[in-house]
Amino acid sequence: MAYSAALGETDARYYDTTAPQGVLAHPLFPVCYEWPLAQPLRNLPALRPLYPRLLHAQHDLTIHRSVRAGETLRVSGRIVAVAQRRPGAFVTFRFEARDAAGTLVTATDFGALYRDVQVEQPGGEATQEPAMPREPLAPAGEIQVAATAAHIYTECARVWNPIHTDVAYARAAGLPGIILHGTATLALSVSRALQALHADPAKVRRVRCRFAGMVPMPSTLTVHGARHDDEISFETRNERGAAVIARGSISL
Repeated sequence: MAYSAALGETDARYYDTTAPQGVLAHPLFPVCYEWPLAQPLRNLPALRPLYPRLLHAQHDLTIHRSVRAGETLRVSGRIVAVAQRRPGAFVTFRFEARDAAGTLVTATDFGALYRDVQVEQPGGEATQEPAMPREPLAPAGEIQVAATAAHIYTECARVWNPIHTDVAYARAAGLPGIILHGTATLALSVSRALQALHADPAKVRRVRCRFAGMVPMPSTLTVHGARHDDEISFETRNERGAAVIARGSISL
């Protein structure tokens, strides 16, 4: 409920504790239980000194079934790929959540870019790039990002990274100031696209995107989208018209 509230959600299903299955989890809610696993991976001896250079560059979430209130999930995390890209080293972290029976509930490939870092030896799985949209995208609505959005999201999602809340830390890391979490930008964009294109968040089965730019606060973002059967393509742009989320897709 706190996660949905941080996004400004008003759909009653996100807060209805009388529903047989409990409250509906927002499609991006898995980031909340994946974050504790991200920390030990990011703090591996080879990666810990590079932490200030890390940016969330790509996201690929598969929802095998909705998370149910009251259940216990076992979450695992590992590195599955390392590759060189022009801006730096691209590392793919994979998080898998399973229920008590061992059945996969959600899986996420989290693409992390370590800016200006060279890869000595690439390896691992061949990971997929998000595809270009198949349909022309039309305006689907605005997102007003408040000056306090990152602080609220940090506490409600329990995702703590000082580049989002500590100006001194962000500047020391080479950023102009604090920026909104990539997952917050994505969650807000998914909410707006689903609402504008009349899609049920309970039916979301996959969310993919590439993060293309930083979001300072306050900001006004515009979501552009199109729907083709059970596939939604979207892009989120800043006030200058530049994409901050590109190649976004939602599978229903």
